[in-house]
Amino acid sequence: MASPPDTSKTLKLERYNSYLRKIQNTKVLNASSKLLFRATLLIALVLVLFFTINCPPLSDHNNPHHLHHHNFLSTAIFASSSSAVGGAAWEKQVRHSSTPRRPNGLSVLVTGAAGFVGSHCSLALKKRGDGVLGLDNFNTYYDPSLKRARQKLLLKHQVFIVEGDLNDAPLLAKLFDVMPFTHILHLAAQAGVRYAMQNPQSYVSSNIAGFVNLLEVAKAANPQPAIVWASSSSVYGLNTEVPFSENHRTDQPASLYAATKKAGEEIAHTYNHIYGISLTGLRFFTVYGPWGRPDMAYFFFTKDILQGKPIDIYQAQDEKQVARDFTYIDDVVKGCIGALDTAEKSTGSGGKKKGPAQLRVYNLGNTSPVPVGKLVSILESLLNIKAKKHVIKMPRNGDVPYTHANVSLAYRDFGYKPTTDLSTGLRKFVKWYASYYGIQTKVKKGKEVNSEHNED
Repeated sequence: MASPPDTSKTLKLERYNSYLRKIQNTKVLNASSKLLFRATLLIALVLVLFFTINCPPLSDHNNPHHLHHHNFLSTAIFASSSSAVGGAAWEKQVRHSSTPRRPNGLSVLVTGAAGFVGSHCSLALKKRGDGVLGLDNFNTYYDPSLKRARQKLLLKHQVFIVEGDLNDAPLLAKLFDVMPFTHILHLAAQAGVRYAMQNPQSYVSSNIAGFVNLLEVAKAANPQPAIVWASSSSVYGLNTEVPFSENHRTDQPASLYAATKKAGEEIAHTYNHIYGISLTGLRFFTVYGPWGRPDMAYFFFTKDILQGKPIDIYQAQDEKQVARDFTYIDDVVKGCIGALDTAEKSTGSGGKKKGPAQLRVYNLGNTSPVPVGKLVSILESLLNIKAKKHVIKMPRNGDVPYTHANVSLAYRDFGYKPTTDLSTGLRKFVKWYASYYGIQTKVKKGKEVNSEHNED
């Protein structure tokens, strides 16, 4: 019988070949890893280079015109880093921004921080040493690039804005997990009287549902924060008693916007009564100034006058001129800070009320109503351009013909006293407008009054 063939040599050869293949695969893998690492490093360096080139240094941010011109890449990188929620780096940003730098300083969550009033208040609080964290959803109600420019300005002053929505309960809860805020300055809202006729649901979602969501998170916080929030002079609606006082009736809103703000005041009462949350409502009267809202009359009047376009000037049904209690932004900021400083602590704990809590509402106006025609005349003088005026009857779109604030209550409780007249305030606005949009104008010279935030 023949002996079986000797396979030992074959096996040894196969093992040796297998060993060579493993060595080769390892070399290939190592080479691939090195190549991937180098490619990743190269991409990172390119991104850093692009970011450096396209974002001016902090010292250049003193010129608002630079803030307006930023390319898509730098904006995308910034937005991405701002909106990423969670993680050690994100939490570090939240804590750093929220931590006070002065003894007994406040730690304030400012909603709507990229908005007009929100950005000014955030800067003022940060500059005096308080901790400030912003929250904003950067919606498209008006040009988001203006909100992004405000965001960059705030970042320069180490105010971080979390990009998110009031109706995102997990996000709000996360923020309170990371930082025990002492106060909330709630300025986020769907603004504008006329837009409510086009998109009513946005007002309900933001001004009612969003406010309730914020209150739900605040009631569960331990300790509960004190809340100062923006109501509106619009709540006075069809009231004809002047000047408007906090004890006047506010049950006849003329617009859906006004109705949602009035609903907010009633909701605030409920959460104060049941859960012991300290709540202060501020009824703003036609706030204007640098970094303002493009949907406001003074803003688009300036734009249209410069472009030679006609402007509509409303006349009341009784043929009287429409008048507004125009209030300069710096005065409103002082009122907001005064309300924060005098807000008492909430009394609830774990969602349960332990005792009576503070509940207040104040007018923040200028106390000097000015006809819209006078506003246009001031702009004509400042711009040295004659406006093409088109006087028409006020349509039934929710606007009211006249506003006039009685601010004696705010003066008594926290020293609120507006000091800026319309001519001075508009001069500052026009100066900012020309600088921000890079427009050459022959602005009429006049006595300048220092503005807390105009030069930022």
